[in-house]
This record gives sequence, structure tokens and C-alpha cells, in this order.
Amino acid sequence: MTAPDFAVVVPTTGRPSLRRLLESLAAAGGPRPAQIIVVDDRPEPAAPLVVEQAGLPVKVLRSGGRGPAAARNTGWLAADAEWIAFLDDDLVCASDWLSGLECDLAGLGPEVAASQGRLSVPLTAGRRRTDWERQVAGLTAARWPTADMAFRRSALAQVGGFDERFRIAFREDSDLALRLIQAGFEIAQGRRQGIHPVPPAPPWISLGRQRGNAYDALMLARYGRGWRTLAGAPPGRRSRHAAITLAGLASPALWLTGRRRWAALAAATWAAGTAEFAWARIAPGPGSAAEVATMTVTSVLIPPLAVWHWLRGVLTLAPSAARPRLAVLLDRDGTLVDDVPYNGNPAAVSLRPGVRTALDRLRRQRVPLAVVSNQSGVGRGLLSERQVELVNQRIEQLAGPLQGWFVCPHSPEAGCACRKPQPGLILRAAARLGVAPADCVVIGDIGADVEAAAAAGARGILVPTPATLPEEVRAASEVAPHLGAAVDLVLARR
Repeated sequence: MTAPDFAVVVPTTGRPSLRRLLESLAAAGGPRPAQIIVVDDRPEPAAPLVVEQAGLPVKVLRSGGRGPAAARNTGWLAADAEWIAFLDDDLVCASDWLSGLECDLAGLGPEVAASQGRLSVPLTAGRRRTDWERQVAGLTAARWPTADMAFRRSALAQVGGFDERFRIAFREDSDLALRLIQAGFEIAQGRRQGIHPVPPAPPWISLGRQRGNAYDALMLARYGRGWRTLAGAPPGRRSRHAAITLAGLASPALWLTGRRRWAALAAATWAAGTAEFAWARIAPGPGSAAEVATMTVTSVLIPPLAVWHWLRGVLTLAPSAARPRLAVLLDRDGTLVDDVPYNGNPAAVSLRPGVRTALDRLRRQRVPLAVVSNQSGVGRGLLSERQVELVNQRIEQLAGPLQGWFVCPHSPEAGCACRKPQPGLILRAAARLGVAPADCVVIGDIGADVEAAAAAGARGILVPTPATLPEEVRAASEVAPHLGAAVDLVLARR
């Protein structure tokens, strides 16, 4: 059986534990990864990362401090391997981790999009756990933690990778897994072992983690009221936090308006709710004076912080998940990249001017992007499908993440229903992206692109090049001088 082709991607903020991870990876027995990509997600690195390890092909990229989801996207888009194994920078690989990964990936069918590793959290024996230790230990039972997850690259490309709205390491893994499952994929449980020591943390870390409530609001908007069951997330305390916060705010307001009895009742409700919450956190812990003091103070502050972040998510994140969707489908040669006839060489790929800027504008508006492309060179025997895939990967590295590639490999003589100007590619892309064809905008450089859009009931915009025929320009209902102007048209009518 052929050994699986895999790369390792490690997002990092420069923690010292990164060196420990790379050392454990270098010492692990088994096949060497094709690439190890460390993505530096520090906004402004004070010093370069130290990543030199014997025998490891380590490459460092920058993602600009946009969070772990964006860092992982930066990594997998730069990798060429069939499988992408994501590791947290505070993980330690077991001595047989590489051979375990090989066994986990070998023989997985195309319906399997990901393989999940097994995590262990070493804890000090002979004492009860602190609140932070209990939170980290929860990784051992978590569903789909990206501390050790390997994904099929083509599956990541199909669903668009990680959603970069998740700016912290919270729920972004569950969101990706659920989107893969919705797309018809399966996730396998592997046997390889990773060790996740409890990282150092300040006493007030529980306050900062309340930012995750904003992403719970996004998950609710995207997957509905049963999202916790789907994601395997434990029950939350949002309703109790809201009641405690409301009581705490109501008590002084009632007192100032002369409703002293009601003010006292609200104060008692706040005190009882806060005491119950504090006790729920203190009782399992070690019971030291420092721990009790920290738990008491943070238990007073967590409910209003949780409510604040939840409301922030409802107002800023949830609407983007709930609003009617629009998808933009782009021709490849002549629209995204300079047209090199029957190109099978990734090194010959050159983005057309302004492409990355134009696509990033659509990404900021959460518009799904996909490519619909005729590649008759495959049907003519001039290209292999693998060569087309490698060129597409190079385009995605340059142009940014795309939610799908829809390619017709047939020659014009084949009479297929997918070769533009037939509508097959547009219909397939719309179905895969979960939008109606009428909600798609097709942007291309020749008449076949806009004709295919019309045949599918989609909107077509022509961006002419010197190769575009004058009659094609005259026949197009919408014409833009360049891709940026086409994006202006798309967003103006959104």
C-alpha cells in the first residue's frame, strides 16, 4: 500500500512550547512529512521564530495576527500534500506519532475527509485539579479538536477551509467539522497519540475565555438550537448568566426608583446565583486559598462578561450567518490568471492584476467563491487531471481560499452537459455551495461564460481581454473593464 502523502501545519503565536513540539516530531518514528509549515500568527513579530530541527523540512509563513483559523488556512493553502495534519504548538508527539498517522490515513476512502488523533493530558497525581487543568483535560473527550486533526486537502478546498470569523481558538474546529459532514463527508477516529501538557496560564484566564460566547452566537445562527448536540459541546450556562446579570443590573435601578423590596429581591437573586456559580467552580478544585479567591472574584465577573460577548456575537457575527447568501463563480484562464494554453505547470501561473484585492473584498463580505473552468486539455490528452489540480492549487495559494473547483475535463466533441456554455458547472457549483443558481454571479472573459450563466438562470458579467471577441462584448448584458469593477457591480446589487 502506498504511504499517504501528508504535510504538517502548526499555527503559533511564538510560544516556547513550539520548540518542544518540533523536537518531538523530529524524534518520532515513521515517514517524514512532505512539508512542515509553521504559521507565525503574531501581528508584529519582535524576533523570528527558531524552528531549525534536524531532518525536518520546516517552512515559516506569516498570517498577520488574524487568529488560528486564518493561520491554518494560510498553512494548508501553501501545502501541496494530499493530507494536511494540523498540530497545536503546545502538543507533544508520541514517539510513534508519525507511524501512527501513516496507519490512520492508509486506506481511507474518498468519503473520509479527516482523521482525529487521540489526546492525553498529563496531570499531577495526588491532588485535585484546578479550574484551568479541568478545562484543558476536557480536550481528551472533545469532538474534533484541531490540536491533532488531519484533513484531506481536497475536502478543505471544497468547504473553503476554516471560517476566519473565528478569531480565537474556540469552535472553529467544530464549525469546520460540521460543514464537512453537511457536505457528505465522514470523520474517522485514528489511533495515533498526542500529549497535551497543561500550558501555563494567568489566574484570570477564565475571563478572557468569555470571548468564546460571541462564537456560540455564530454557531446558533448557523446550525440552529441543536448546535451543541451536533458539535458535542457541553451544556452552557447562558440563561443563568443572563438571569444573574439582569438581577445585578435591576437591583440598583429598583432601589433608585424607590422599589426597595423589589431591589432587595433582585440583589438576593444576584447573590444566590453568583454563589451557586462560584461553588460549582470551587467544589471540584484543590481548595487552596489562592484558588478560592480567584474563583470567587472571577465568578462575580464572568456572568456579565459572558452576556456582553454573547450580545456582541448576536449583533456582529450572527447576522452574517443568517442573511441571504450570494455566490460568485469565476472563470479561471483569462479571468483569475493569464491564459497559458493547456497549462500544466504551476510555475507558469500568474495572477491577473488586482485579482487578490478583488477577491479579498468579496471574502470580507462573506461571499462564497468558486471556480468554474473548461479544461479540454485533459480530454484531448494534453494534460492530466493531476496537472490541472496542481495548477489550481498554485492559483489558490496566490488568490486565497476558494470554496470549490468545478472543472469540465471533456473535449468539445464529447457533447457533455458541463462544458461552458452549457450550464452544468454552474448548477453543480450552486448545489455544492447551498445557493440557488439565481443567487450566483458568474464572472468570465468570453461569451461562453456569460452564456453558461444565462443557461443556468444565473447572472453573468463579462470582463473582456484582448482575446474576447467584439460580438461577445456586444452580446453581454453586463460588462466590466476589470475584475475589481465586476466586484463593484456584484456588491452594488447585493
